[in-house]
Amino acid sequence: MTSTVIYTGDLRTELTHLQSGSVVETDAPTDNHGKGQRFSPTDLMATSYASCMITTMAIKAADMNLNFNGTKINVTKIMSSDAPRRIVGIVAELIFTENFIATQEQKEQLMRIARSCPVEKSLHPDIDLKVSFQW
Repeated sequence: MTSTVIYTGDLRTELTHLQSGSVVETDAPTDNHGKGQRFSPTDLMATSYASCMITTMAIKAADMNLNFNGTKINVTKIMSSDAPRRIVGIVAELIFTENFIATQEQKEQLMRIARSCPVEKSLHPDIDLKVSFQW
């Protein structure tokens, strides 16, 4: 088993990662009866995509002895305006620090790795993914 999810009331859940005991709380978004005071489940999905990209890139960057610390991804989740409610797009802007120095070949390898992360490969193909890299 990977995790447990407990409904705690008021459209909130508590997610527990069983191996570590780490806990994340969610809240429904304000446009769907929630208070928007925590990540929503769809926020987590879009953010998980970014986290997966940056983690897989960091593994390769370490293998290439590149300074990857401080790399950041700005994430925007786009929801459908019609029923059924669903994520229709994710915008991910990867921003590298001035301390990140890589050759063009290394950058191309990292871009390929980012775009083949397990979460991207698990997303529905109808989700419009706009990914940019700001070196």
